[in-house]
This record gives sequence, C-alpha cells and structure tokens, in this order.
Amino acid sequence: MTDMHAQIVLFDAFDPLDAIAPFEVLSAGSDAVGGDLVVELVSAEGPREVVSGTRGLTLTATAALDPTKPGYVIVPGASGPISGDPDDGIDTISVLLANAVETPLIPLMRKAFDNPDVTVATVCGGSILLSMAGLIERRHATTHVLGIDVLDASGVCAVRARVVDDGDFVSGGGVTSGLDLALHLLDRSYGPQIAHAVEQLFEYERRGTVWRPSGREPVEV
Repeated sequence: MTDMHAQIVLFDAFDPLDAIAPFEVLSAGSDAVGGDLVVELVSAEGPREVVSGTRGLTLTATAALDPTKPGYVIVPGASGPISGDPDDGIDTISVLLANAVETPLIPLMRKAFDNPDVTVATVCGGSILLSMAGLIERRHATTHVLGIDVLDASGVCAVRARVVDDGDFVSGGGVTSGLDLALHLLDRSYGPQIAHAVEQLFEYERRGTVWRPSGREPVEV
C-alpha cells in the first residue's frame, strides 16, 4: 500500500496556527496508523526557513511541495493586519494573500487539483488565497467569518460552517478550525477509531457538523 502524504504548505506571512494545528493532529494520526501517513511542512520553493505573519515566528519547510504525491495538500491563511491602507505601507491579510498568489505556489496547486489522488484542504484564509487564483470557482468552501463575503464575491459557494467537505476540496473556518479539519481528514482516510484516538490524546472533541453538498436541503422559514 502506498503511503499517504499530508503536505502542509508554508508561504511568507502564513498564519502559524493554521499550519501547526493540522500538523500536530495529523502527526498524531500518523503515529496511530503506524506511520502510514507522512506529514511534512513544505513550500513551493523547496526547503527553506519561512517567516510567518505573527511576530516573525519562523518554521522550516523540509521539502518542496510535490503535487504528484497522493494524500492531502493543506494551505493555511495569512497572519497580519485586518485593516489598513496598503498605500501607507500596511500589508493587510488581503495583500499578503495576494502576494502568495504571485509565487510558484499557484501552478503547483493547480497540478494538485488536477491529481485525482490528491485532496486539497485549506484553513481560514487559505480558501481566499485559492479563490484569488481562480482555483475554486463554484466550489463549496468556508473561511474565517470576516472573509465569508469576500469568498462569496469571488464566485465561490461560501458556506458558514466549521468544516466544508466538497469532495476533493475540504476547507475550514477560522484558525482553530485546523484541528477539526485535520480530525475530519483522519476520519475520512482511516476511520472514526483513529480520529477518536487523537481526540482523546489531545483532550479535544471536534466542533460543528461537517457540511457537505448532499442530502435534503432545509426548508426556508
């Protein structure tokens, strides 16, 4: 059996918790399945030190993002000011995400979406980053509550949910949703016993119902 890979993407000014929460959960899940899941921090440019958007916290990408590897590619959002004028030299989250769109990350993400053995996942503003690149138009997705309208205006079917599962694209809401998203990915790939074991280890239980575009639609009242 071919190992699954969970590649967590780092880019300049990434949000640390968006990346570390799924990294921790999926690493624990890897232990629970005997190492069949390979979890790594990657960047589009290859191994390098990547400075986050929070107080200069730096993480090391140990490999290049490889869209041919089966498994998950997880894209975090950015960390920075919510408001401010870029003309005054203030790099807001929107500017930071737009900067990431201009890097080699996007061609690699396009290849990841084209690979039937890869599920792309995002945490927080990661879905906005992909929407800026035109990669998730007409897909169902969520993001931080402050970005839902932005996501909706970009042609994405924005959903106010903790985690949205749209098949080969799964997205999480605000920063702490990375915990829930990663537990859901473990459940999808390895079943509820593995996800539950990690929940017990972390003393954390998943929040919210995972939204999917299936089943009966609620009647409007």
